[in-house]
Amino acid sequence: MSKNAAPVKKNEYIDLEFVDLTHEGNGVGKIDGYPVFVPYGLPGEKAKVKIVKVKKNIAFGKLIELIEPSEDRVEPPCEVFYQCGGCQIQHMSYERQLKMKQKQVQDVMHKIAHMPDVPVRPTIGMEEPWSYRNKVQIPVGERNGKILTGFYQKKSHNIIDMDTCPVQNEANDHIVREMRGIIEDLGIEPYDEQSHRGVIRHIVSRTGYHTGEIMVVLVTRTKDIPNKNKLVERIRELDSNIKGIIHNVNPKQTNVIMGRDSKTLWSKDVIFDKIGELEFAISAHSFYQVNPEQTEKLYEQALKYAHLTGNETVIDAYCGIGSISLFLAQHAKKVYGVEVVPQAVDDAKDNAKRNHIDNAEFFVGEAEKVMPWWKSQGLRPDVIVVDPPRKGCDEELLKAMIDMKPERIVYVSCNPSTLARDIKILAGGGYEAKQIQPVDMFPQSNHIESVTELVLKK
Repeated sequence: MSKNAAPVKKNEYIDLEFVDLTHEGNGVGKIDGYPVFVPYGLPGEKAKVKIVKVKKNIAFGKLIELIEPSEDRVEPPCEVFYQCGGCQIQHMSYERQLKMKQKQVQDVMHKIAHMPDVPVRPTIGMEEPWSYRNKVQIPVGERNGKILTGFYQKKSHNIIDMDTCPVQNEANDHIVREMRGIIEDLGIEPYDEQSHRGVIRHIVSRTGYHTGEIMVVLVTRTKDIPNKNKLVERIRELDSNIKGIIHNVNPKQTNVIMGRDSKTLWSKDVIFDKIGELEFAISAHSFYQVNPEQTEKLYEQALKYAHLTGNETVIDAYCGIGSISLFLAQHAKKVYGVEVVPQAVDDAKDNAKRNHIDNAEFFVGEAEKVMPWWKSQGLRPDVIVVDPPRKGCDEELLKAMIDMKPERIVYVSCNPSTLARDIKILAGGGYEAKQIQPVDMFPQSNHIESVTELVLKK
């Protein structure tokens, strides 16, 4: 065997002991220091593994048989867990999930930010880590003349026919399950991705965690829905908490779920929910956190790290519909929110009025361009809160934050890798990362949110 050859071959069967987890939740075993990644493997387990792919520095395997299972292994309650790509770690005890997520943040702080000494707190979890999602978006399809509703199989667009999803709110679960029969009864043709034909593409159901109010959104390829009045009547019968039925049209051949145009078929075009004492209106297009119970904990952590006394000026970059801004405004002198999506800014302004908050202003624009302009106008924030998408902060935005020299930056992240990259840049601009608090917003999945407290060095 050559010096650089991998110690395993494709289709070979090996006995492997797992010593670690990847950030995706896959088991990691090693053969003479050479790593083998295996889905569903847990540290401390021994298993028979089939090698399915070999690269120069890494191999991928398939778990064939457990020889010694871990005490952290549990039986997934979901019937389609091993097919579905929605959750990745239902086979792992919840205690282990929380430790894995804490370690994930610690690892990137070490490897990417080169700051192993920043304290990463134990992950804040849920008492009941099931049935937490307040929004479901389910594709509709057909197989052998039978209507299907379900999530896509891993790495494919094949719909898994399923009756229930244990991480979904039970009301949403019930609506999706019943919709199959209604679509079939009324002869509404499901959408076919390959031919770009058919009518109904997705069923979206949103529920208010505190209010119980439900919105049903029907996403179609066509502007018209056959038997529309009968369809509305049947949906209304599903649950007395349904407050609005919306029709969204998406005529494009695309993976994007919703189109631009929506109209209300029945009753209201928004439902309401609360985070803490604040009430929010949620439309078909609104971004609203899918786990309201944990959102409250996340925002409380951001508030704690902002150290507000009532005299501060705060900027909330990527403010969305204003949920964090309004949370902060209750404890600050003034909050400025900036967001690139005009509809979200309109929603933020409406939400401020709804909650009688008059010390928060919202602006449309890219934060990295708006903030230098604010600085030129003499705006000096004491605190900047940033909650970027998975790709992290734009480099221009990081520069704008550093130039404004706030006393504190509170960084809310949904991606530990880009968080670590951005913390490293902020550290170069004079900020010290004091502590990081992971919050488990998505139990049973490998996703992790966190809040970081950064302070300007004197």
